[in-house]
Amino acid sequence: MLVAAGVVLAIAGLLVWAGAFRWFGKLPGDIRIERPNSRIYFPLGSSLLLSVVLSLLLSLIMAIIRRFR
Repeated sequence: MLVAAGVVLAIAGLLVWAGAFRWFGKLPGDIRIERPNSRIYFPLGSSLLLSVVLSLLLSLIMAIIRRFR
């Protein structure tokens, strides 16, 4: 399982490095305030999307683990 997690993280890192997630952080609901002397960024929409995707993924993994026990 540790090797599989490492492979998944490596693939995710390559996708981020290649620019596959440029849209992330520019979703509706992300608040961006830019002034001449400061920038404020609240990634609310991106955080919500990430939370939903991770919750679904973990639920799927737990269902698979329970099935094979």
